Amino acid sequence: MAANDHSGGDTREPGAAGRLSDAYTAGRLSDAFFTPGTSSFTRFLAEHRPALLPTRSPLPAGTTAPPGAFPHGTTVLALAYRDGVLIAGDRRATMGNLIAQRDLEKVHPADGHTAVAFAGTVGLALDMVKLYQVELTHFEKIEGVPMTLDGKARRLAAMIRENLGQAMQGLAVVPLLAGYDPKAPAGAHGRIFSFDVAGGLYEKRDFHAEGSGSPYAGGALKKLYRPGLTRRDAALTALQALYDAADDDSATGGPDLSRRIFPIVSVITDEGFERLPQAETEELTREMVAHRRTRPDGPNATP
Repeated sequence: MAANDHSGGDTREPGAAGRLSDAYTAGRLSDAFFTPGTSSFTRFLAEHRPALLPTRSPLPAGTTAPPGAFPHGTTVLALAYRDGVLIAGDRRATMGNLIAQRDLEKVHPADGHTAVAFAGTVGLALDMVKLYQVELTHFEKIEGVPMTLDGKARRLAAMIRENLGQAMQGLAVVPLLAGYDPKAPAGAHGRIFSFDVAGGLYEKRDFHAEGSGSPYAGGALKKLYRPGLTRRDAALTALQALYDAADDDSATGGPDLSRRIFPIVSVITDEGFERLPQAETEELTREMVAHRRTRPDGPNATP
């Protein structure tokens, strides 16, 4: 029977994707998992199970997501400090003029010495973060060494570029990457990378903010940031910046003292990624809010 004769059943040799699917059905891994190949898990997935990629579009070609149809995360920021780099974000997700979630987590560890925060379409961003975490783990297992921080930034840029089609449909994700680079010069181990929706990669010096509240958070950081901040002062600076963003941007959530919902603040040092404990973040937030009662516009820049 000819290969293209479907009258009596398909006799074509199944492709890699078919063999992978058959292997799952049989309850065992296929040969694709044991064949030497790329160190990129994203490329492996694109070859064998492309339907699992978060870059696939949920919308028909040529359509655009209506405003407010999907939850969006808003303001995230990062700043270098004495021991490394700090990355933080507010907790609000919005759908148009509605608050979709009050306690969204926008800051996630990518590996032991790198963290990623996001603004943009929440569902897509969370899937992209999970895939990125697997990507870095897969690379280290295949190559036997961790990816360099510059390599991590370029790999994330490539993932964002693959999402360009969805971004043009209104489903954009704008991440912020921060990491501790032991190979950097002394005093400059904390590094920050930003991206645009087309996968453009930009390294930022000292601090950066993304999201709808970023103009206000960035202004506060420009006013309050100084080199060599301690961890406590860096955390307070980040909280002040997020408070200013929430003060002027309705999509950014301020600290909710009654519900005890506070921004997420994490640091990355030579010892690795650490999320500040809830008690520490709450103490710093309440201290900041108490000072704001007498100075609603926040502290002045230090000389």
